[in-house]
Amino acid sequence: MLSTRQLRYFVEIAECGSFSAAAERLFIAQSALSRQIKDMETRLRTPLFERTARQPRLTAAGEAFLPRARNLLNELNKASTLATEIGQGQRGTLRVCHSSTVPISGQLLREMSAYLEQQPGVSLDIGTLSSESQLEELAEGRLDIGLLRLPVLRQREGVQVIPLYTERLLLAVPAEHRLAFAEAVDLAQLKDEAFISIPHPQRGGLSYLCADLCMRHGFFPQAARVMSRKTTQLQLIQAGFGIALLPESMQDIAPAGVRFLPLTGDCQSTVALAFRQNPTPLVQHFLQTFTGESL
Repeated sequence: MLSTRQLRYFVEIAECGSFSAAAERLFIAQSALSRQIKDMETRLRTPLFERTARQPRLTAAGEAFLPRARNLLNELNKASTLATEIGQGQRGTLRVCHSSTVPISGQLLREMSAYLEQQPGVSLDIGTLSSESQLEELAEGRLDIGLLRLPVLRQREGVQVIPLYTERLLLAVPAEHRLAFAEAVDLAQLKDEAFISIPHPQRGGLSYLCADLCMRHGFFPQAARVMSRKTTQLQLIQAGFGIALLPESMQDIAPAGVRFLPLTGDCQSTVALAFRQNPTPLVQHFLQTFTGESL
Protein backbone atom coordinates (compact mmCIF):
# COMPACT_ATOMS: atom_id res chain seq x y z
CA MET A 1 0.00 0.00 0.00
CA LEU A 2 1.39 3.38 -0.99
CA SER A 3 1.51 6.07 1.67
CA THR A 4 0.25 9.63 1.29
CA ARG A 5 3.79 10.77 2.01
CA GLN A 6 5.06 8.84 -1.00
CA LEU A 7 2.32 10.33 -3.18
CA ARG A 8 3.33 13.80 -2.06
CA TYR A 9 7.02 13.07 -2.74
CA PHE A 10 6.24 11.77 -6.23
CA VAL A 11 4.10 14.81 -7.15
CA GLU A 12 6.73 17.18 -5.77
CA ILE A 13 9.50 15.65 -7.91
CA ALA A 14 7.30 15.76 -11.01
CA GLU A 15 6.48 19.45 -10.41
CA CYS A 16 10.04 20.50 -9.46
CA GLY A 17 11.68 18.60 -12.28
CA SER A 18 14.50 17.22 -10.13
CA PHE A 19 15.12 15.14 -7.03
CA SER A 20 17.41 17.77 -5.50
CA ALA A 21 14.91 20.63 -5.86
CA ALA A 22 12.11 18.48 -4.47
CA ALA A 23 14.26 17.43 -1.52
CA GLU A 24 14.93 21.09 -0.68
CA ARG A 25 11.21 21.97 -0.79
CA LEU A 26 10.32 18.92 1.30
CA PHE A 27 13.17 19.52 3.80
CA ILE A 28 14.47 15.96 3.53
CA ALA A 29 17.73 14.41 2.33
CA GLN A 30 17.85 13.58 -1.36
CA SER A 31 18.91 10.02 -0.56
CA ALA A 32 15.81 9.51 1.62
CA LEU A 33 13.61 10.90 -1.14
CA SER A 34 15.17 8.55 -3.68
CA ARG A 35 14.58 5.55 -1.39
CA GLN A 36 10.87 6.42 -1.05
CA ILE A 37 10.41 6.70 -4.81
CA LYS A 38 12.30 3.43 -5.34
CA ASP A 39 9.98 1.76 -2.81
CA MET A 40 6.96 3.13 -4.72
CA GLU A 41 8.24 1.75 -7.98
CA THR A 42 8.89 -1.63 -6.35
CA ARG A 43 5.34 -1.74 -4.98
CA LEU A 44 3.88 -0.68 -8.33
CA ARG A 45 6.21 -3.06 -10.18
CA THR A 46 7.04 -0.41 -12.75
CA PRO A 47 9.37 2.63 -12.94
CA LEU A 48 7.79 6.07 -12.60
CA PHE A 49 10.84 8.10 -13.66
CA GLU A 50 13.51 7.68 -16.26
CA ARG A 51 16.77 8.65 -14.55
CA THR A 52 18.89 10.71 -16.97
CA ALA A 53 22.07 12.68 -16.54
CA ARG A 54 20.21 15.99 -16.69
CA GLN A 55 16.84 15.48 -14.99
CA PRO A 56 14.36 12.72 -14.33
CA ARG A 57 11.55 12.27 -16.84
CA LEU A 58 8.20 10.64 -16.16
CA THR A 59 7.67 7.28 -17.79
CA ALA A 60 4.36 6.51 -19.48
CA ALA A 61 3.27 4.89 -16.20
CA GLY A 62 4.37 8.00 -14.30
CA GLU A 63 2.45 10.29 -16.68
CA ALA A 64 -0.70 8.24 -16.12
CA PHE A 65 -0.15 8.12 -12.37
CA LEU A 66 0.53 11.84 -11.82
CA PRO A 67 -3.00 13.36 -12.27
CA ARG A 68 -4.52 10.60 -10.15
CA ALA A 69 -1.95 11.13 -7.42
CA ARG A 70 -2.76 14.86 -7.45
CA ASN A 71 -6.47 14.11 -7.20
CA LEU A 72 -5.93 11.75 -4.28
CA LEU A 73 -3.93 14.38 -2.40
CA ASN A 74 -6.52 17.07 -3.17
CA GLU A 75 -9.35 14.85 -1.93
CA LEU A 76 -7.40 14.03 1.21
CA ASN A 77 -6.86 17.75 1.87
CA LYS A 78 -10.57 18.41 1.34
CA ALA A 79 -11.51 15.58 3.69
CA SER A 80 -9.07 16.84 6.32
CA THR A 81 -10.40 20.39 6.03
CA LEU A 82 -13.99 19.18 6.25
CA ALA A 83 -13.28 17.09 9.35
CA THR A 84 -11.50 20.04 11.01
CA GLU A 85 -14.33 22.47 10.21
CA ILE A 86 -16.98 20.09 11.51
CA GLY A 87 -14.96 19.39 14.64
CA GLN A 88 -14.56 23.12 15.28
CA GLY A 89 -18.23 23.88 14.66
CA GLN A 90 -17.65 25.71 11.37
CA ARG A 91 -19.70 23.33 9.21
CA GLY A 92 -22.81 21.20 9.62
CA THR A 93 -26.58 21.41 10.08
CA LEU A 94 -28.20 22.64 13.29
CA ARG A 95 -31.62 21.22 14.13
CA VAL A 96 -33.60 24.07 15.68
CA CYS A 97 -37.19 24.09 16.94
CA HIS A 98 -39.24 26.99 18.25
CA SER A 99 -42.56 27.25 20.03
CA SER A 100 -45.42 28.54 17.89
CA THR A 101 -45.50 31.67 20.07
CA VAL A 102 -41.80 32.36 19.42
CA PRO A 103 -42.02 33.61 15.83
CA ILE A 104 -38.81 33.70 13.80
CA SER A 105 -39.07 37.43 13.16
CA GLY A 106 -37.72 40.75 14.36
CA GLN A 107 -34.57 40.61 16.50
CA LEU A 108 -34.57 36.81 16.55
CA LEU A 109 -34.52 36.67 12.77
CA ARG A 110 -31.77 39.30 12.58
CA GLU A 111 -29.60 37.33 15.01
CA MET A 112 -30.10 34.14 13.01
CA SER A 113 -29.10 35.98 9.84
CA ALA A 114 -26.00 37.37 11.57
CA TYR A 115 -25.06 33.88 12.76
CA LEU A 116 -25.37 32.42 9.24
CA GLU A 117 -23.24 35.23 7.83
CA GLN A 118 -20.53 34.43 10.37
CA GLN A 119 -20.77 30.68 9.70
CA PRO A 120 -21.08 30.19 5.90
CA GLY A 121 -20.59 26.43 6.26
CA VAL A 122 -23.58 25.97 8.59
CA SER A 123 -27.25 25.52 7.71
CA LEU A 124 -30.35 25.52 9.93
CA ASP A 125 -33.15 22.96 9.86
CA ILE A 126 -36.04 24.76 11.61
CA GLY A 127 -39.26 23.23 12.89
CA THR A 128 -42.03 23.99 15.38
CA LEU A 129 -42.66 22.10 18.64
CA SER A 130 -44.22 22.84 22.01
CA SER A 131 -41.86 23.83 24.81
CA GLU A 132 -42.18 20.48 26.60
CA SER A 133 -41.70 18.49 23.39
CA GLN A 134 -38.54 20.45 22.62
CA LEU A 135 -37.03 19.37 25.93
CA GLU A 136 -37.87 15.75 25.19
CA GLU A 137 -36.33 15.93 21.71
CA LEU A 138 -33.20 17.55 23.13
CA ALA A 139 -32.86 14.87 25.81
CA GLU A 140 -33.18 12.15 23.17
CA GLY A 141 -30.57 13.79 20.93
CA ARG A 142 -32.96 14.51 18.07
CA LEU A 143 -32.70 18.30 18.43
CA ASP A 144 -29.78 20.72 18.88
CA ILE A 145 -31.42 24.02 19.89
CA GLY A 146 -34.82 24.84 21.40
CA LEU A 147 -36.48 28.26 21.52
CA LEU A 148 -39.32 28.10 24.02
CA ARG A 149 -41.55 30.08 26.35
CA LEU A 150 -41.09 29.83 30.08
CA PRO A 151 -42.21 28.30 32.32
CA VAL A 152 -41.52 24.65 31.59
CA LEU A 153 -43.17 22.23 33.99
CA ARG A 154 -40.74 19.33 33.67
CA GLN A 155 -37.00 19.58 33.37
CA ARG A 156 -35.13 16.90 31.43
CA GLU A 157 -31.88 15.41 32.65
CA GLY A 158 -28.93 16.63 30.62
CA VAL A 159 -30.83 19.60 29.14
CA GLN A 160 -29.99 23.19 30.06
CA VAL A 161 -32.45 26.08 29.78
CA ILE A 162 -31.30 29.70 29.93
CA PRO A 163 -33.44 32.87 29.59
CA LEU A 164 -32.81 34.73 26.33
CA TYR A 165 -35.04 37.80 26.41
CA THR A 166 -38.28 39.11 27.92
CA GLU A 167 -41.09 40.87 26.06
CA ARG A 168 -44.46 42.40 26.87
CA LEU A 169 -47.68 40.46 26.72
CA LEU A 170 -50.49 42.16 24.83
CA LEU A 171 -54.19 41.48 24.54
CA ALA A 172 -55.10 40.24 21.06
CA VAL A 173 -58.75 40.77 20.04
CA PRO A 174 -60.72 40.80 16.79
CA ALA A 175 -61.05 44.22 15.17
CA GLU A 176 -64.75 44.49 16.10
CA HIS A 177 -64.27 43.55 19.77
CA ARG A 178 -65.69 45.87 22.45
CA LEU A 179 -62.15 46.57 23.74
CA ALA A 180 -60.56 46.97 20.32
CA PHE A 181 -59.90 50.68 20.76
CA ALA A 182 -59.09 50.78 24.47
CA GLU A 183 -55.87 52.56 25.42
CA ALA A 184 -55.01 49.84 27.96
CA VAL A 185 -56.81 46.86 29.44
CA ASP A 186 -56.75 45.46 32.96
CA LEU A 187 -56.80 41.68 33.16
CA ALA A 188 -59.80 41.79 35.49
CA GLN A 189 -61.85 43.16 32.55
CA LEU A 190 -61.41 39.82 30.77
CA LYS A 191 -63.20 37.67 33.34
CA ASP A 192 -66.15 36.92 31.05
CA GLU A 193 -64.19 36.66 27.81
CA ALA A 194 -63.59 33.45 25.86
CA PHE A 195 -59.91 32.54 25.51
CA ILE A 196 -58.85 30.57 22.45
CA SER A 197 -55.92 29.06 24.40
CA ILE A 198 -55.94 27.60 27.92
CA PRO A 199 -53.23 25.51 29.65
CA HIS A 200 -52.57 21.91 28.76
CA PRO A 201 -52.43 19.86 31.99
CA GLN A 202 -48.95 18.55 31.19
CA ARG A 203 -47.40 21.55 29.45
CA GLY A 204 -46.04 24.88 30.51
CA GLY A 205 -45.30 27.72 28.13
CA LEU A 206 -47.37 30.78 27.27
CA SER A 207 -50.87 29.42 28.00
CA TYR A 208 -49.75 28.32 31.47
CA LEU A 209 -48.27 31.77 32.15
CA CYS A 210 -51.40 33.55 30.92
CA ALA A 211 -53.68 31.41 33.09
CA ASP A 212 -51.48 32.16 36.09
CA LEU A 213 -51.75 35.91 35.42
CA CYS A 214 -55.53 35.66 35.14
CA MET A 215 -55.78 33.71 38.39
CA ARG A 216 -53.84 36.45 40.15
CA HIS A 217 -56.71 38.72 39.10
CA GLY A 218 -59.35 36.42 40.51
CA PHE A 219 -60.45 34.20 37.61
CA PHE A 220 -59.44 31.27 35.42
CA PRO A 221 -59.78 31.96 31.68
CA GLN A 222 -62.91 30.58 30.08
CA ALA A 223 -62.30 28.32 27.10
CA ALA A 224 -63.61 29.36 23.71
CA ARG A 225 -65.54 26.85 21.63
CA VAL A 226 -62.59 26.66 19.22
CA MET A 227 -59.10 26.58 20.72
CA SER A 228 -55.52 26.38 19.49
CA ARG A 229 -52.02 26.57 20.93
CA LYS A 230 -50.48 27.13 17.52
CA THR A 231 -50.10 30.19 15.32
CA THR A 232 -53.59 29.39 13.96
CA GLN A 233 -54.89 31.12 17.08
CA LEU A 234 -54.32 34.42 15.27
CA GLN A 235 -56.77 33.33 12.58
CA LEU A 236 -59.24 32.22 15.27
CA ILE A 237 -59.03 35.63 16.93
CA GLN A 238 -59.54 37.38 13.61
CA ALA A 239 -62.61 35.21 12.98
CA GLY A 240 -64.10 36.30 16.32
CA PHE A 241 -63.88 33.00 18.22
CA GLY A 242 -62.17 34.56 21.23
CA ILE A 243 -59.21 36.51 22.60
CA ALA A 244 -55.70 35.69 23.78
CA LEU A 245 -52.75 37.12 25.64
CA LEU A 246 -49.88 37.05 23.18
CA PRO A 247 -46.28 38.26 23.18
CA GLU A 248 -45.47 41.51 21.43
CA SER A 249 -43.48 39.73 18.70
CA MET A 250 -46.64 37.97 17.47
CA GLN A 251 -47.67 41.28 15.95
CA ASP A 252 -45.08 40.62 13.22
CA ILE A 253 -47.08 37.69 11.84
CA ALA A 254 -50.64 38.70 12.77
CA PRO A 255 -53.32 39.24 10.10
CA ALA A 256 -54.83 42.70 9.68
CA GLY A 257 -58.06 41.74 11.50
CA VAL A 258 -56.33 41.30 14.88
CA ARG A 259 -55.75 44.25 17.19
CA PHE A 260 -53.13 44.25 19.95
CA LEU A 261 -53.75 46.27 23.11
CA PRO A 262 -51.41 47.03 26.03
CA LEU A 263 -52.16 45.52 29.43
CA THR A 264 -51.89 47.31 32.73
CA GLY A 265 -49.51 45.92 35.31
CA ASP A 266 -46.46 43.73 34.85
CA CYS A 267 -47.44 41.27 32.12
CA GLN A 268 -44.33 39.83 30.51
CA SER A 269 -43.14 36.59 28.96
CA THR A 270 -39.63 35.17 28.74
CA VAL A 271 -38.14 33.30 25.78
CA ALA A 272 -35.44 30.78 26.65
CA LEU A 273 -32.76 28.81 24.84
CA ALA A 274 -32.59 25.08 25.51
CA PHE A 275 -29.70 22.79 24.61
CA ARG A 276 -27.95 19.66 25.79
CA GLN A 277 -25.26 20.01 28.42
CA ASN A 278 -21.68 19.82 27.13
CA PRO A 279 -22.74 21.23 23.75
CA THR A 280 -20.84 20.48 20.55
CA PRO A 281 -18.69 23.24 19.00
CA LEU A 282 -21.45 23.78 16.40
CA VAL A 283 -24.01 24.45 19.15
CA GLN A 284 -21.52 26.51 21.16
CA HIS A 285 -21.03 28.95 18.28
CA PHE A 286 -24.79 29.34 17.91
CA LEU A 287 -25.22 30.00 21.64
CA GLN A 288 -22.38 32.50 21.66
CA THR A 289 -24.01 34.49 18.87
CA PHE A 290 -27.30 34.68 20.76
CA THR A 291 -26.03 35.16 24.30
CA GLY A 292 -22.68 36.86 23.73
CA GLU A 293 -21.07 34.34 26.10
CA SER A 294 -19.12 31.11 25.74
CA LEU A 295 -20.96 28.18 27.32
